[in-house]
Amino acid sequence: MKQLLAFSRVIDKINREIGKKVAWLILLAVIVATVNAIVRKLFSVSSNAWLELQWVLFGAVFLLCASWTLQVKEHIRIDIVNSMLPKRVQQWIDLVGHVLFLMPFALLIVYHSVPFFLRSYAINEQSLSAGGLPQWPAKGLVVIGFVMLSFQGISEIIKQVAVMRGDLEDDDSSRGHAAAAEAEAQRLLDQAKAEGLAP
Repeated sequence: MKQLLAFSRVIDKINREIGKKVAWLILLAVIVATVNAIVRKLFSVSSNAWLELQWVLFGAVFLLCASWTLQVKEHIRIDIVNSMLPKRVQQWIDLVGHVLFLMPFALLIVYHSVPFFLRSYAINEQSLSAGGLPQWPAKGLVVIGFVMLSFQGISEIIKQVAVMRGDLEDDDSSRGHAAAAEAEAQRLLDQAKAEGLAP
């Protein structure tokens, strides 16, 4: 299990570093959109390439940060129901969800997106819009994003099994920023009640 956890840590580190860097593309997308809008309004000039660049930048963030989002547990979850269940049931739900739903879906997308990308690259597929961008880099992002997500899924399964076996501590700080913020808000509320500052 130690070797698997070491492998998991490597995956986590790679996806975290990529996610943190790629997230900055949101700023670039905002700048491109702003400049494009200003140029269009002031000079009545527009470019399909600039519009498509915005889409590609957003797609890159969505696809290349998905694995980091999964790692920090910020993906969409049904926490209202899940939080009312015993911890062991929550752990089983996470494990079964990763094994039966996340991994088959991610691997299926990888399987189908590789030839989709290779065909596009082979013909140097271009945008159907005049002056648009090549299409194959965006299709390549799908492959890269879902390969990263598949590896992160493996990492999450390893960690969940380790937690259930007692080889890894299941701390609430690993359950995402929103959960950590909610826990802090509850702590402050409890403290205020204890001090008689809140009902």
